[in-house]
Amino acid sequence: MRSVRVRILATLLVLGAVGVGGWQLLPSDGSTGRTIKVGTTDEVTSLDPAGAYDAGSWALFNNVFQSLLAFEPSSAAPVPDAAQSCGFQGSGLRTYRCVLREGLKFPSGREMTAEDVKYSFDRVKKINSDVGPAALLDTLKSVRASGRTVTFQLSSPDATFPFKVATGAGAIVDSHKYPADSLRKDNEVDGTGPYELTSYTKGKKAVLSPNGNYQGEIKKTGRPVELDYYADSAKLNSAWKAKQLDVAYRQLPPQVLAGLNPSDPGQRVSEADSSEIRNLYLNTRAGRPLHETKVRQALAWLINREQLAASVYEGTVDPLYSLIPTGITGHTTSFFDAYPEPNIKKARALLAQAGVSTPVSFTYGYGLSSGSAAAEAKELKQQLEAGGLFKVTLKGYEWTDFQKRWASGKLDAYAVGWVADYPDPDTYGSPLVGSDGTMNTGYSSNEVDHLIQDSRRYADRSEAEQDFRDLQSDIAKDVPVIPLWQAKDYVVTSEDVGGGQYLSDGTGVFRLWSLNWI
Repeated sequence: MRSVRVRILATLLVLGAVGVGGWQLLPSDGSTGRTIKVGTTDEVTSLDPAGAYDAGSWALFNNVFQSLLAFEPSSAAPVPDAAQSCGFQGSGLRTYRCVLREGLKFPSGREMTAEDVKYSFDRVKKINSDVGPAALLDTLKSVRASGRTVTFQLSSPDATFPFKVATGAGAIVDSHKYPADSLRKDNEVDGTGPYELTSYTKGKKAVLSPNGNYQGEIKKTGRPVELDYYADSAKLNSAWKAKQLDVAYRQLPPQVLAGLNPSDPGQRVSEADSSEIRNLYLNTRAGRPLHETKVRQALAWLINREQLAASVYEGTVDPLYSLIPTGITGHTTSFFDAYPEPNIKKARALLAQAGVSTPVSFTYGYGLSSGSAAAEAKELKQQLEAGGLFKVTLKGYEWTDFQKRWASGKLDAYAVGWVADYPDPDTYGSPLVGSDGTMNTGYSSNEVDHLIQDSRRYADRSEAEQDFRDLQSDIAKDVPVIPLWQAKDYVVTSEDVGGGQYLSDGTGVFRLWSLNWI
């Protein structure tokens, strides 16, 4: 695993610490306490781990399912959770073995077995949902279960495989409750995480109660929690102002975030660096308006990130000039080096070289409930249409429809946020720009694929830095994606809620058990 950590830039208000990181669950006086209500604009695509690969779904999975491994706060290495121990066998980074912890029980009372673990990984790959995490397990060749031991055989050396095991792709389900070759359709969850899902209404709320049978990495349960889902940032803000929530997270409107003050009465605010980014993805397939590399390079010459960050996000995000964000091993400024400032003249010259008629027309898709996506789309349309070189048609879609459209290659361009699956630069490689990656731009490069595969050969992740630098240089030349910005992580709680600064460390893990009443 790499040695880089996501840095906490600032904590505006320090709350009482909530202990995590032990092995055995201790009783919690919060297990029967008052429910903490958490509001978010994230959406849940599916309650089935085989059918979701997005921040909203995985935030829920972090709390109701277990994986063999888990990430401690701000940790650069996963630690055992459902497993008693895990490790590579031999020196080839091709065989990974875990011994399952004893006594883990599903809600039915049935004890988890190594066969359940094998079943969970096998079904993710077999179902291979368009919006699922199967692509994350691209190096997994086979899984074998024997007694309490699970052995993973990889198709090529992959030092990052333990990180992937610790994500939502490695969530362990009850093999008696989940079909082997299709997604589960009801609103039930059968996991062994620190919480049980007691009720769920899609698009509205998820009610969670502490799981008294949990055994794993967390040493103390949290309070009962209700997750309330809002259609947009304005509605989340209205609920927060009306005191209908105890915690607001992902994402209040930019103007609200920009005006947060830790000295304001009645609330607690924490701000941290984040590994979340947002990119503009371009459909590179033959016959599409952005197929030609020079056309995509022309687009890159027209993006003004500073203006976008200032006008739409009011300084609550930072301009991003490369695929890998600041604070992660291998980060460069490859897009700044190649396209240092907006230049209509250079964009026009590239389009002339490509022999295309102007304006080049294409559609730009975005998720309707994705924070400030609509305002962002309007700003980017204005930037890209400067000089009359492009004609951009904006189309907003409901989140699930939006996912299906980009997964099926129906969109010319689409802006999507990306929360790191794990704290390693590999999470920005294969899923985003590798052949058959989850963002489905149609882009394929033998050189990029080789760099991704080569980078996984290094157990010391710092040794993979040059591969990722070269990869980012190639992406800036080929432009299947244009980086836009890197987020900051904001958590706002009422004054009687503690632990908000531990809810997220910017790596995508959502620790509801960290919240408590003061």
